[in-house]
Amino acid sequence: MIPIEDLLGFVREDAPWGDVTSEAVVPDVACRAVVRAKGRGVVAGLLEARTLFEHFGVTVRERSADGRAVVPGTVLLELDGPARTILLVERTALNIIGRMSGIATRTREAVEAVRAVSPDVRVAATRKTAPGLRMLDKKAVILGGGDPHRYSLSDMVLIKDNHLALVPLPEAIRRAKKESLYRAVEVEVETVEDAITAAGAGADIILLDNMTPDAVRETVRALAGRGLRDRLTLEVSGGIGDDDLAGYAAAGVDIISMGALTHTVRNFDVSLDILPGAGTVRVP
Repeated sequence: MIPIEDLLGFVREDAPWGDVTSEAVVPDVACRAVVRAKGRGVVAGLLEARTLFEHFGVTVRERSADGRAVVPGTVLLELDGPARTILLVERTALNIIGRMSGIATRTREAVEAVRAVSPDVRVAATRKTAPGLRMLDKKAVILGGGDPHRYSLSDMVLIKDNHLALVPLPEAIRRAKKESLYRAVEVEVETVEDAITAAGAGADIILLDNMTPDAVRETVRALAGRGLRDRLTLEVSGGIGDDDLAGYAAAGVDIISMGALTHTVRNFDVSLDILPGAGTVRVP
C-alpha cells in the first residue's frame, strides 16, 4: 500500500478547503453507509479506501477482499461514522476502488486468455501509468494476477531504441554488465538479427518490440537454432490488445507486456449509499 500521506494528498486535492456542501447542508450526525459493486469484475483498492476512512474516524467492515471476483450488488465495505466525514472521503475512495478494480479486472481477463493457450506465459504491465498513481496501478495488476514489471527506472537495466540511437547494441550491453552484476539487463529489439546480437552479447532478457506473432516465432526458432533460447527470458510488447493475446501466447515467449492494462483504464463502477434511517443520531 502507498503511504497514508499520499492517500491523504488525494483527499486534499478533492477538498482543499473542506467539503463546503456537506458542511453547509448536513447536520452533525452519525450514519451508516455501504460501498457496493455495480459491475462484474475483480475488486481492488479496498485496503486503501479502508485506510482513508479509518484515518478520519469512520468504522469500516470489509465484506469482500482485494483480488476477489464480485458481481453487481456485492457489498464491499460497510461504514459507520460521522456523515460529513463519510461524504468528505466518498469520492476519493470510490475513485481509488474504481480505477484499481478496473485495472485488476482487465489484467485478470488478459491472464486467463493467455493461460488458456500457454499456462506458463506471464502478463506484465509497463511504466505507462498515471503520474502519482503508479504504486496503486502496479498493485492492481498484481491483484489481477499479472506481473508489475519495472516500478521505476531504478529497478533494472532496459536498453531501448533511444539508447541504441546513441550507443551501439553490443557496447550498450557491455557497459550495462560492467556497471553491475546484480541487475538484469534487458534489451529492446525489432529484428531477428538484433535479437541474436543481443543474446550473443549477454542480454538476460530480450524484448521483442512491435513484432507480429509470426516474426516472434521466427525469432524464437533462430535463437533456439543457435543454442541461445534456453538461457534467455523473452518478452513481447508494443500495442498488444486483447485480440492479440492468443497469437503471442502461442509464439513461444515468456512474458507479454501490455501498456493498455494501465494507460487505458475502464473504470469499475462502484457506489456509496447512505442507508435509510441515517441522520437521526447526533455525533457526541
